[in-house]
Amino acid sequence: MSQPLAERLRPQTLEEYVGQQHLLGEGKALSRMFASGRLHSMIFWGPPGTGKTTLARLIARQSDLQFLQLSAVLDGVKEVRKAVEQARSHLQTAGQGTLLFVDEVHRFNKAQQDAFLPFVEDGTFVFIGATTENPSFELNNALLSRARVYVLKPLDAEALQTVLQRGLDALGEDLGQPLDIDADAAQALIQAADGDARRLLNYLEQASDFAESDGPVARLTLEGVREVIQAGTRRFDKGGDAFYDQISALHKAVRGSSPDAALYWLTRMLDGGADPRYLARRLIRMASEDIGNADPKALPLTIAAAEAYERLGSPEGELALAQAAVYLAVAPKSNAVYKAYNTALKDVKKHGSYEVPMHLRNASTKLMKQLGYHEGYRYAHDEPEGYAAGEDYFPAEMAPRSYYQPVPRGMERKILEKLEYLKQLDAAAPHKRRPS
Repeated sequence: MSQPLAERLRPQTLEEYVGQQHLLGEGKALSRMFASGRLHSMIFWGPPGTGKTTLARLIARQSDLQFLQLSAVLDGVKEVRKAVEQARSHLQTAGQGTLLFVDEVHRFNKAQQDAFLPFVEDGTFVFIGATTENPSFELNNALLSRARVYVLKPLDAEALQTVLQRGLDALGEDLGQPLDIDADAAQALIQAADGDARRLLNYLEQASDFAESDGPVARLTLEGVREVIQAGTRRFDKGGDAFYDQISALHKAVRGSSPDAALYWLTRMLDGGADPRYLARRLIRMASEDIGNADPKALPLTIAAAEAYERLGSPEGELALAQAAVYLAVAPKSNAVYKAYNTALKDVKKHGSYEVPMHLRNASTKLMKQLGYHEGYRYAHDEPEGYAAGEDYFPAEMAPRSYYQPVPRGMERKILEKLEYLKQLDAAAPHKRRPS
């Protein structure tokens, strides 16, 4: 059985390697490492198909090291120990060091990650781990402190064009005649690959079955390419780093009052397979965190959008989510309630369980009345303007706080005016429970 095209075209030298010029270009980090000859342990962080495994292999070859590979999906501590013995034995018998590459390293638990540490420190092998997840969250600090993190980026259109041409040349040799591709078909493949060289070559290999023979040249058309990419999706990991990056972009677009960008990120995530119910929950959160009382209609509108999705499902219900996202983006913004809530929460955690003042307690039994519950309470509805000026509703041990600071936007402008007026009433009140 022949190898997949992506494996057959794996670069054998650094000169053949495509992309990551921010690391391999002249004067960049990995180029300087090769020039100095001082190899160190590394973490390669980037999306699939960006060349993490290939780069590790090429580093081993360039540095004249034995290359050993483990997969955190399939292997465990037993395999790590076996790799250690192989590295030690190879050094003794062949006098050659080892580069140990661990794919999907974030899938190892803490104990498994810790198993590498002694052998990284004593030089048994150079360690390179590959991950699609944020190392700050997924890898132990001990391992991170012993390795440098390098970010590998999705391949751009120019790099993917180079990979595409190599694939066409290789497939043409298989066919026994040159294989060409229409410009619109090439663009469609590159867009569907979404920065992933392996995905591009897989699509190309499948599409080659639909190549049309045109005399001495076989040709791939847009129709043939569409046969294999119509089910493809953009780069999106439902539980990974790309997922949270895109959620962050959606939230910031809403907060920044950009309805067009909010729509882009919402549809990008829906197109990539994000759960619309999760997106609905995040929109509800945004309504409270970033709009708040500047537009009190924002919260019920987003809840209604979530309910509309439940009634309609996909794709009809997704339009309600789009409506909510646009509304939130153009609504007046205030994080006053969000900030007030967090400040109040800090006070609660800091000061503990102060007693409720007696005048604020209900006296629902005779004993409670005898103990002084409710005594001195002022019923606001019976006061002038429905406001008990000078009253104090905080625990006796706490000075009154001013957590909520409305912004002069939207409905909160009116709230701000009212609170300022109430402060004036408090200042003029003849009787205050707590002297100022």
